[in-house]
Amino acid sequence: MDITNNSLYAQMQGMSLEAAGNNITSLPKVNQSSSDFGNMLQDAVKSVNELQKDAGAKKTAFELGDRSVTLAETMIASQKAGIAFEATVQVRNKFVEAYKEIMSMPV
Repeated sequence: MDITNNSLYAQMQGMSLEAAGNNITSLPKVNQSSSDFGNMLQDAVKSVNELQKDAGAKKTAFELGDRSVTLAETMIASQKAGIAFEATVQVRNKFVEAYKEIMSMPV
């Protein structure tokens, strides 16, 4: 999941110039990534899912007495999965908040 700051900055500059009524054709061209936002979001959800599956597998292995899995590994995997899930929920909340704000704008 790679978001380039230059791309975002160039888009913000373009919006600023457009709002000011200036010609935006003089802006440098920004390299467009082959993946769009939907694909990036899908990849993020898949990685969270993989972290949760890994944590679940380690937890099950530890509970069954597998000596190759330590309690520390199990707890770290569980914490990673929990943090990734919480971050995903917070991103979703921000999207919903932004959507509501946009929908409440007069046309």
